[in-house]
Amino acid sequence: MAEQQIDFSDDDFIEPEEAARLLRVKQGTLAVWRSTKRYPLPYYKSGRWVLYRRSECIAFVQKGRVSCD
Repeated sequence: MAEQQIDFSDDDFIEPEEAARLLRVKQGTLAVWRSTKRYPLPYYKSGRWVLYRRSECIAFVQKGRVSCD
């Protein structure tokens, strides 16, 4: 199965399903992170809708970068 390419050029809002795929975690993991505030991943909520910004998900991953210097 070929790996799907992700377009990082937009700064659009994405739903938890796509955010989970981008971060390579399960949607349930994102729900736990939201409820426990365990990780500083910003999200937006309007009623029952939960959205993430693509750029903030990417920044969240980049903050975890470890240098091998």
